[in-house]
Amino acid sequence: MSAAQGVSAGGGWGAYVAARDAAVRELRGRVLEIGAGYGANFAQLRADVQWWGLEPSPRRRGALEAAARRHGHDTPPLAAPAEDIPIADASVDAVLGTTVLCSVRDQARVLDEVARVLVPGGRVVLADHVAARPGTGSYRLQRMVRPWSRLLDHGCDPLRDTERAVGASPLLVDSVERFEIPVIARLRVPFVVIRAYSR
Repeated sequence: MSAAQGVSAGGGWGAYVAARDAAVRELRGRVLEIGAGYGANFAQLRADVQWWGLEPSPRRRGALEAAARRHGHDTPPLAAPAEDIPIADASVDAVLGTTVLCSVRDQARVLDEVARVLVPGGRVVLADHVAARPGTGSYRLQRMVRPWSRLLDHGCDPLRDTERAVGASPLLVDSVERFEIPVIARLRVPFVVIRAYSR
């Protein structure tokens, strides 16, 4: 983890979305988006990026390819999980993942792959919900819904500590912004926007 890591606290959903979108807009060059879904980030990506998408779901991939074409990206999405990115080492300038690391099978392997495909000094933006502090009401709620979210929401695990996983990976953390999103009564789910880079 970078010794120069900057950590800032934020507000609710609007602040999180603003921070996430600002981080996406910073990406340049060849950008690989892992778990690109239906293409929700196209509106925030710079028009001059060379976008590559990775999406394992056949149903999502068709819609993603159509959305990519509408935004001027002609490269078809890659049909692969983020644990096995089918591109060469040092192939991209940046990697983007929003609400992805909550549902991958193996976070450590994904982050190793992200580091592998990035050029030296390549940028990473990750935005996701993460586990609340153990012992809190929010953590107990996350633990309660975990079996159902993993079953019904593409394997989503609300108890992931993505910030710790990135810190333990080959990537160097540049900054972390944390947000608390109200869900039920006083219960809040934490979200993070992480900027990192490759060695």
